[in-house]
Amino acid sequence: MKKDKENEIILMTEGFIRSVFDREGSGHDWFHIARVRNLALNISQKEGGNRFIIEMAALLHDLDDWKLNGNNQTSRAEEWLMKLGVSSELCLNILQIISDVSFKGAGVHNKVRSLEASIVQDADRLDALGAIGIARTFAYGGYKKRLIYHPDVHPEIHTDAEVYKANNSPTINHFYEKLLLLKDRMNTQAARIMAIRRHEFMVRYLDEFFIEWEETFKA
Repeated sequence: MKKDKENEIILMTEGFIRSVFDREGSGHDWFHIARVRNLALNISQKEGGNRFIIEMAALLHDLDDWKLNGNNQTSRAEEWLMKLGVSSELCLNILQIISDVSFKGAGVHNKVRSLEASIVQDADRLDALGAIGIARTFAYGGYKKRLIYHPDVHPEIHTDAEVYKANNSPTINHFYEKLLLLKDRMNTQAARIMAIRRHEFMVRYLDEFFIEWEETFKA
């Protein structure tokens, strides 16, 4: 595909995704998608990969996300790619990346199948870390009407994707069930370096959270 055509498809996709996610309130809004796209392209500069596939997968990665759409079997991402006339080979590559990106439980094997998928998955996981990751986590918890924390509800290491999806535990548990695990599950060296500072900030935040919790509930 010629570069001009790729740029046209990317611009159309950006406009479409912005219109869908502009007012989304669960932490998966347009700015999350834009950050993932930018992070993925930055990682690609160091790691390689097909930048058109990476950018398109990053832009479309939440369009069919189960967290926002349940188990809807219709792929809006596939419909959009077909509407744009993207070749079946490119379409398959992009959709495979989207399928690989999502976290499916701490104990669920979730191996990516290409360099491009590694990069997009890393970018999405980086945006779940650090100060922005903390903000997004509580936004999602509020969106799902979850408690912030309950001392009697303990984190779980989910070994089944469907059980993980059905999980409705307090938001603080999510740090231990997913977020604090991501630093050591990055695929690329570039992402591993970026993840360190964000991970350490989350650890400091949780330390302070539990200090404040204990001082307000101690006997």
